[in-house]
Amino acid sequence: MSVDMWGGFPKVIEKVFPNAVIVTDRFHVMKALNEELNKIRKQTKLNVKIKGEKWLLLKNKEDLKEEELEKLELVLKQSARLRKAYEYKESFREIYEKVNDKEEGRLKFTEWLENAKSIYTDVISTIRRNLDSICNYFLSRTTNGAMEGINNRLKLIKRQAYGFMNFDNMRNRFLACFS
Repeated sequence: MSVDMWGGFPKVIEKVFPNAVIVTDRFHVMKALNEELNKIRKQTKLNVKIKGEKWLLLKNKEDLKEEELEKLELVLKQSARLRKAYEYKESFREIYEKVNDKEEGRLKFTEWLENAKSIYTDVISTIRRNLDSICNYFLSRTTNGAMEGINNRLKLIKRQAYGFMNFDNMRNRFLACFS
């Protein structure tokens, strides 16, 4: 069962579904890592500001166009710490992409934690605390992306109601959305 890193979910799942394998959703792990990378970016005094530098750092490297890669290099040239943080972010993501075995994933993530602890000080403890459920990802590559999509659709319907809520009408709209 895929969950985000909020502490309450795994406890409830363990109680209600004692045999369930809990997987910490990779999107939420990467989000936490990207938030700290962005914090490092903000702390870094760049001599030359590049438009969209935040998104250049947060986007997956292979999704960057040639022009964006050049801009990214201009940003990274200005700070060794920011470059290291970016490289660690990409290497963490690469573990998710390339590893297919839970034990190998644990080994790679443990190595990453040791190497990155001087740069990523905040998120390290969160990853360590959730390491077992993070590594469970490699058992089935489960994410909660589909559920997040459903939740977003329901929130959109609710928002479009402009606060006027009749339970029966709202229920019918929700059901119509997924039929």
